[in-house]
Formats: sequence, structure tokens, C-alpha cells
Amino acid sequence: MKTRRGAPLWTTRATRFAGMPSAQARIGLVLFLVFLAACLSAIVSPGPRPSVDAGASTSIASDAPPPGRTDLLLYDTIVAGVRGGSPYYAVAAETQRMGHYPLKPFFAVRLPTLAVVQAALPSILVNLALLALCVGTILAWVARLRPEMTGLVPLGVAGLLAVAGLSVNLDPSFVVFHEVWAGPLIALSLALRRPGHWLPAVAFGLSAMLIRETALLYVAIMAVFAWVEGERRETLGWLGAIGVFAVVLAAHAHAVSLVSGPLDRVSQGWSGLEGFGFYVRLATISSGLDILPQWLASLVLGTALFGWLAWRDAVATRALVVFAAYAALISLFARSDNFYWALMTTPVLLVGLVFAVDGLRDMIAAASDTRRITVTRVIR
Repeated sequence: MKTRRGAPLWTTRATRFAGMPSAQARIGLVLFLVFLAACLSAIVSPGPRPSVDAGASTSIASDAPPPGRTDLLLYDTIVAGVRGGSPYYAVAAETQRMGHYPLKPFFAVRLPTLAVVQAALPSILVNLALLALCVGTILAWVARLRPEMTGLVPLGVAGLLAVAGLSVNLDPSFVVFHEVWAGPLIALSLALRRPGHWLPAVAFGLSAMLIRETALLYVAIMAVFAWVEGERRETLGWLGAIGVFAVVLAAHAHAVSLVSGPLDRVSQGWSGLEGFGFYVRLATISSGLDILPQWLASLVLGTALFGWLAWRDAVATRALVVFAAYAALISLFARSDNFYWALMTTPVLLVGLVFAVDGLRDMIAAASDTRRITVTRVIR
């Protein structure tokens, strides 16, 4: 492999920072260090990992459920009730009411999609379907990254990083969590989207919304990108998916209103204001970074996000905006018991590390390049 100045190490194309003016590169390095410091705020951020097995977890839409009433138990009970022949909304309302979970506003009750599908299938098929989704997501990203990598080593590392990002999703005990399915669907949608070939991406984006409402943020971002780039048909595709979702959500709101009453609990709302370090901490918990000390995991995650910025590609720009949007959502609105919100971003977030190698190299090389300064002095 060539090692001359500017030659790529892991990526086949120059990064965004190649050839950057030295003054801008130095500012970029300072900003990168400041960003890493912001990531380290996760060390003092709240949000200890919920003990699912011990029943210490609390609900995303719960004020204070009794001990033992975990979200896993809640969703498992609802699936079991539907499998037993009861209507979804009746089961969901009764289960949440008995567990002291709120029923208001309507989004305190999950959309029925995942529970109904899981109730209709044997548990082993549900687990296999989740495994197939995760494997398909990894393979789609390996195929997407293959032309960008200089060889099998960086491509293999990228695949392993995708596995690490999906480590929680691959845990069968989390199969009832809606984000465990919606996150890989978003990642798969990103990998499959190409200019002029957007239908599969829209389909998977719609699937993610029908499982977890917060996937609307991803679809809206993709619609904006398509509109800005002048992709009229693609824009209509994303907007059409949002339209379908709006109809489903309206029907869901009506159904919840039929099974809830004036005495049912009201959610305390989304008002966490925990900060960016909270997102970093949740992303650590929701990925393979959980095996590392928090300070090291924070630095790795920050470097991975830098790698997405370094990759000179349209999908990288979209991915980075999606990560930033969900990070902002979690930083502002998630509460300390909402650890699984970060699962919407973690499936391929760590893949950015393979681009950080050349990105850092290019930025450091640009920052230390004094040739332009020398030429300027000679001219003067």
C-alpha cells in the first residue's frame, strides 16, 4: 500500500478534508477535540443501564411503574394477549392500566404492527426474522461500502463494526422492543437508497414508521434531501410514505381513545433536557461499546461520527444528519429511563470509524502543510 502524502489508506477516494487549507484544517482539529470533550460529558451524564433481568427498568411512557413491571414484560404480555385471541387495543389498554403505565396521550400506546405480527408467528420465526433483518442490514452496508474500501481488511473491519452496532438488536431477549426493529430498517433504507433507485428505501422507511413512530424523523429528513437535490419523484415517494403513516396514526389515535377513559394516567411527557452527553451514554449502552470504559467508548463514538463527516459521499451526509437529528431529539426530550431510543441510530454508527482513519490523516496532513505559507512569503 502506498504511503506518500495524500495517498488513501483505507478508502479509495479522498476524504472531505484532503487538500483543505492549513488554517481551516487547524481550526477543524481544534473543533474535533472540542467535540470529543463534549462526548466525554457522558461520563457525568445520568442514565445508568437499566437492569432488565432484575426488573429495575422503567417505561418510556411511565411515571413510576411498580417493581418488576419492566417494558419487556409489558410488551411480552401484550403479545401473549393478542396471541390468545384478544384485540390488540383492549389488551394494550388493560395491560398498561394494570402496570400503572399511562394511556394518554395516544402515543403512550405503541402502534399495533409489531405486536400483531409477533402474535401471529411462532417465537422462533420472530427471532429468525430479526436475525435476518440484522444480517441483511450488515450485508447491504458491506455491499454499499465495498467500492469505497481499498481492500478486504478495511471492508472486514466495517462489517465487524456493523455487527458491534447491532449487538443489542441481535439479543433475542430484546425482540419485543420496537426500536430493535426500526433501527435496522432505517439503516437498511439508507444503504439501499441510490439516485433514481429509491423505492426500496422508501418501503423500508415506511416499515420503520409503522413499527416506531419516531422513524418519521428519518423519513422527513430523506424527503428534504430529495427535494433539495431536485429528485421530484423520490420526494413524492417519501411524502407518500408520510401520508400513509399519517392515516395509520390517525386511526391509531382513534382506537386508543375508544379504550381509554378520564381516569387513566397521563404521561409525564418528553422533557428530559439531559444534554448531548446523555445521548452518547445511551448510544454506548445500545451498542458493542458497552464493553468499554465510558471515557473510551465516548471517544470512539465521537471519532465514528467524525468519520461520517469525513466520507465524501451523499449517503454519508444523509446518515450524519440523521444521527445528529436523533441525538438532538434524545438530548432534549428523552428521560433517563429511555435508553433504547438510541437504538434508532446505533446499527451503523460505528462504521464511521473506517473513514475516520483517512479523515484524521488528511486533516492532520493539511494542518501541518506549510508549503502554501512558504510560497506566499517567497512571492512577497
